[in-house]
Amino acid sequence: MSLVQLTLVAPASLEETLAEHLLAHPEWGGAFTLLRAAGRGSREHALTPQEQVRGRVARTQFQVVLEADAAGRLLDELKHAFPKRDVAWWLIPVLDFGRLG
Repeated sequence: MSLVQLTLVAPASLEETLAEHLLAHPEWGGAFTLLRAAGRGSREHALTPQEQVRGRVARTQFQVVLEADAAGRLLDELKHAFPKRDVAWWLIPVLDFGRLG
């Protein structure tokens, strides 16, 4: 079994929609970590005046650990459901995963 961590970084406005989408598909593991973040991309557009002053925008980061083949299927589904340039993603290998108890 080859595990990966899929990280999604999206506008804060998509937090609930993406969370609901992930929860609706338990076949992809059903578990995720959600973090509130701030970021700045190279092509930010439609920044509010406050974001322009701060130099960064509110983001939501999802982390999902799942099997590599399931990650590919999940990405295909997300690309279809959320065809947005302002949702970034990346995959990293997970060497091991478990629970302390």
